[in-house]
Amino acid sequence: MLVPVIATLAGLSVLAWSADRFVLGASTVARYLGMAPLIVGMVVIGFGTSAPELVVSAFAAADGSPEIALGNAFGSNIANIGLILGVTAIMLPIVVKRGVLRTELPLLVVVTAIAWLLMSDGELSTGDAGAMLLLLAVLLTWQILQARSHQGDQLEQDVEHHAADHPLSRKAAWIWLVVGLVILVVSSRVLVWGATEIATALGWSDLVIGLTVVAIGTSAPELASSIAAARKGENDLALGNVIGSNLFNTLGVVGVAGVISPAMVSTDLLQRDLPVLMGMTLLLIAFGFRWRRDGRINRLEGVALLTLWLTYTAYLVAAGG
Repeated sequence: MLVPVIATLAGLSVLAWSADRFVLGASTVARYLGMAPLIVGMVVIGFGTSAPELVVSAFAAADGSPEIALGNAFGSNIANIGLILGVTAIMLPIVVKRGVLRTELPLLVVVTAIAWLLMSDGELSTGDAGAMLLLLAVLLTWQILQARSHQGDQLEQDVEHHAADHPLSRKAAWIWLVVGLVILVVSSRVLVWGATEIATALGWSDLVIGLTVVAIGTSAPELASSIAAARKGENDLALGNVIGSNLFNTLGVVGVAGVISPAMVSTDLLQRDLPVLMGMTLLLIAFGFRWRRDGRINRLEGVALLTLWLTYTAYLVAAGG
């Protein structure tokens, strides 16, 4: 039992570090190759923060542990809302732009509902997974076209700030891209092995270990970046990062896992975890709504989100199976 625990903790910590290095290297290399800042921000930085979830779920599916893959994806989404936005809002209230309330948050609700509907028959088939990946490609294309229609888009400015804060030479960027990716893969393999061994020893289901230990670990990069942004007074970026990450986890991570290994979907996921995810997503809209003006998620609402997440996680740990 000691070796799997050490492997899991080491895998989690190295995973968070390597993901940050990989995203930094990839975004810098993309800029040196002449990619537009908008594309760099949307694809490399925006969705790149979900690299831990993607790699872990892909290996879990390939290793015959599809419930870890699904638990990781949806558990990370729940942690992104309850843990990350909860902690960030407690540190500094989060501004919710009217455009986000009209478009991005409702879109996240629709995407979650579509994934839920596709798996409602108790199976994540190759067709279901392919539909999710196709929808992700459509949404990504639409978002890029929408952003291009707005000159001086905020995402382009974020990329420029990111590059200024993390200057790298061309050689260093390539090194971090390759090294970060290799270590990301290795640490993911170690994490999945350790988590599976712990689940077996404790009598926990793969789904619960994916929803708790693995999901919290793969959300660590988003938590770290959100706390850093809040300290700089840029905590409004946290909401955008969470929405982007949750969209990618729901369609991209689950889609890739399903293509690698079609799987049966447990009743617990359908009747317990997805309702919790949908409820917390709707709660974000309710908390952020203000009539005809930008909204905000204040500290009290941040406490509510964090409390909900802690209660849900404690229930999973107590239930175990």
